[in-house]
Amino acid sequence: MPKLKTKSSAKKRFSATGTGKLKRNFAKKRHCLFCKSQKMKRQARGTTLLSEVDVQIVKKFLPYL
Repeated sequence: MPKLKTKSSAKKRFSATGTGKLKRNFAKKRHCLFCKSQKMKRQARGTTLLSEVDVQIVKKFLPYL
């Protein structure tokens, strides 16, 4: 059986927790921050867990995670 390739874009964007759930970063934090509210910028700090629907898609891109 040949080895499966990992999607390079997915490997840079997602990581696993100790229990096997997937973590992601928040979007819209790179530029034009002056026009975004302070509340939005504060709530978009750090990471969050990926939703269960998206986990099924991303797991296909990361076969060895």
